[in-house]
Amino acid sequence: MILDAVRVGGLRPLPREGQRTGMYKVPVQGPVHVGRLGLAGDRQGDPTVHGGPDKAVHLYPSDHYPVLAERRPDLAHLLVPGVLGENLSVRGLDEAGVCLGDTWAAGGVRLQVSQPRRPCWKIDHRLDTDGMVALVNELRRPGWYFRVVEEGELQAGDDFVLVDRPAPDLTVRGLLETYAEHRPDPDDLRRYALAPGLPAGWVDRLTRRATWLDSLR
Repeated sequence: MILDAVRVGGLRPLPREGQRTGMYKVPVQGPVHVGRLGLAGDRQGDPTVHGGPDKAVHLYPSDHYPVLAERRPDLAHLLVPGVLGENLSVRGLDEAGVCLGDTWAAGGVRLQVSQPRRPCWKIDHRLDTDGMVALVNELRRPGWYFRVVEEGELQAGDDFVLVDRPAPDLTVRGLLETYAEHRPDPDDLRRYALAPGLPAGWVDRLTRRATWLDSLR
């Protein structure tokens, strides 16, 4: 598997209300340093909910865009890799084939899958539409975040290789589908809460919901 593109972005105003966002990312030619907080030159508009060690790098599979465009042909000309603000693009990989806690290597960098992206209203504003966030969630195709476990450089064209999979049964898609159920099995929620490297916020959310569901039995 190959990194098709590596992207970074500064801050720009978002349509409608003009909030500052880092979603407008552009491809980088040549090596890019990746540190604990992400790619050199990359910015986030609201660091209280974006970025940080557990959301240092965002990958969105390029193969998702034709699926989105099929559902929203009116936006097909806009639905091209990079428009959803991802740092990394690859083909042949999706949420069903990636597990929480996976470690992936590219260049001199090691990245650990930490959590799925939770799409917000900024996607709709970026595309000047309504309903795209809902569609991404419906299709369970939000992409995912990495934390950086080994700093270094990577670039477009690098091999993107799985080097460790400690939880082969805990896929990103599985977490999304379990969490979206009306009344999931509390034991399934707790199983995902134990996923290697899952951030504390997700662990707390899953654990509290499992406890609440237990109280209904």
